Parts: sequence; C-alpha cells; structure tokens
Amino acid sequence: MKMTLHSLWLCAGLALACCTLTASAQMQPLSEAELSSMHGQGIVAMTNTSLNGFDFSKVSLDADIALSANLRNVRLGEYTYAARNGTGADLDISLLQFGRSDGSEAQRLVHIANPYFEFVYRNAADGASREAIGMRFGFEAISGDIGMKINTLSGSMAVTGIAANGSTVQLDSRSDALGGKRWDGSCTAPCLTLAQVGGVTAGDASGPSRDFWVSLLKTTVQFPTTNGAPATDAAQAGVWLNWRDKLQALNTSGLVPANLPKGR
Repeated sequence: MKMTLHSLWLCAGLALACCTLTASAQMQPLSEAELSSMHGQGIVAMTNTSLNGFDFSKVSLDADIALSANLRNVRLGEYTYAARNGTGADLDISLLQFGRSDGSEAQRLVHIANPYFEFVYRNAADGASREAIGMRFGFEAISGDIGMKINTLSGSMAVTGIAANGSTVQLDSRSDALGGKRWDGSCTAPCLTLAQVGGVTAGDASGPSRDFWVSLLKTTVQFPTTNGAPATDAAQAGVWLNWRDKLQALNTSGLVPANLPKGR
C-alpha cells in the first residue's frame, strides 16, 4: 500500500508554524514576588487511553491558531482498492482553502484550537507483541469558512445545505453502500452531493466544529472521544477523514469562494 502523506504533513506544519509565530514573545526578567503570582501550564499535553484492544497516545498543543491558506491537489492513500478504486486515492481533494477573501475581514481567517497527533498501538501483554497501527492528526475545534472541492472521500462526513427551492438537503457518507470508502459523493435525491459542495462554514452560534481529523491506519479503529466532542464512526484502514459536527454548506452550486491575498 502506497501512502502519499506530503499534504497531510503540510497541514500539520502550517498549524505548528502558526502556533510558533503566535506564541513567541520577548522575555522579561521577573522578581521573586512577581514569579510567585504567576500561573501557567505547558503548551504540550500528553494523554494515554485504551479502547477495544488498542492503546492511544495523544500529543496536543494548547494553542489557538488563526489560519489563511490554500492547498491544491491533495491526494492521500494511493493504492488499488478492488471494491471501488475511484480516482486511485482514499482522499482526492483538488482544492482546500482556509478562509475567503470575498467576504468580511473576519471571514479571511479560519480559527483552529488545540491541534493534536494521536498514535495507535495494538494492546499486548508483552512489548514484543505490541504493534503500531497508525495515527491521526486533527483539531479539537475549528470555525470559519473552508472552501473545498472533494473528488473522492474516504471518511465520515455530514454537511447540511439549503437547496435552490429553499428546502434543507443533507450530504451524509453514511448513505453510501460501502460506508464512505472511496465515495464520489453521489446519492439518491433529494440530497446534497459532494460535487455541489464548494465549501462549508464550520461551527455555529453554539460553538466551533469539534470532530475534524485525518487518520492513517493498518486496520479499522474506533477512536476514543474527549472534551465533549460527538462520538465518531470507526475509521477504516488506509487514509480516513472524519468531519460531521456543525457543518453548513456555503452553497449548493459547487462554487468555491475566492481566497486571495490582500490587495489582489
């Protein structure tokens, strides 16, 4: 199985770079009295959990990130899948934009909180039998407008949209007969297809979207949920994207909003 992870690590690098930039500050000397009044915590948190015979080690950054970025031709998980090969990749995303330039100043940025990596191991009584199964990368919270053109999805995704006649339509990978593996987003009307989704607004008045992550696994894994996030579907082997919480389609025409630098 060939896994193309360049774009996944690019996303992670962007998040970490933004975190580093926003966290930098000039150091100042403090007296003993000033030090005694200070409180804080480390920026990196580590947690270990177990579920269904797997051990999970999560490394998260306690950071708030404002991001504007464009990614093109993201293809992750390139290998032959006999049941439905699709475009030859688990995820085939021709365009992924964080933020937009055709709206308000606030819409230029997408806000991300607490990016994390979580590593998965097969639980075993002895170290010799312990096996690395894979990992996932995600955000505990994300809000803002994200433009996207997804050609093939392997994952669990749900998006609500408003059709031209004013009716509510839904994109839901759970409607796919193969459970969302190499899905082209087609469905039986009335529904919302992937081709009709040019982007989403993540989060609503009640708070941000809380379940965005991408995994790379040898076998199917049910990840644990934390911090009040909704329960997720089991991630299948290969590359898998999970994103279901509080997603509203920007439109149902498939048009991706512009995301240009200021002055252009």
